[in-house]
Amino acid sequence: MEQAALLKLQGKLDEQVKQHFPDGGVQQVTLLQHGDDPKVEPGGLWARIAIKVPAAPSDADGLGRRERALDAWQQAHEPMLSELQREFAQALPNARMLEFILDDGRDPKPGIRRRIGGSLSDLADRQRDLTPVMARLGPLDLWTLDMLITAGIAANRAEALRWVLARTRERPGYAKLTERARELDRLKAEF
Repeated sequence: MEQAALLKLQGKLDEQVKQHFPDGGVQQVTLLQHGDDPKVEPGGLWARIAIKVPAAPSDADGLGRRERALDAWQQAHEPMLSELQREFAQALPNARMLEFILDDGRDPKPGIRRRIGGSLSDLADRQRDLTPVMARLGPLDLWTLDMLITAGIAANRAEALRWVLARTRERPGYAKLTERARELDRLKAEF
């Protein structure tokens, strides 16, 4: 998406989201494309909404009450967050993720800023029997997955990774490796 069109859409969505939260809690709506953040895949779009929640009084370390304040805000606004997710899925068919950053505006400490989000696409993947796996990849590995997407082999990084694993299982050495793993399991069982 061209930068001018992205900024125009971002402004429209920012206005729309702020109408849902008239208390002024929404700080900013940001649309990220591939290249803006390593998490965004080629052709993908990521919507990030920064929301300021009311600050809770501090206790000894400030974490307990602040964490509870974020929990309470999230629970109280869950229907609206779900509605926004539906609206963004319709307005942004290329978007893969809608992320909310909840922040009480005080000094950031571990655990105070909360990111909640959900996929706006890949419904079919969520309905299949798939197990989510988190992997930390370096630039070369990300580039490799992104090239598979660019080449049309996969629609997203998860699909590209599944494709690579399927190709690995097709290799002759994989059958030997599988047999060796079974043999090791039998030996472990003997102990």
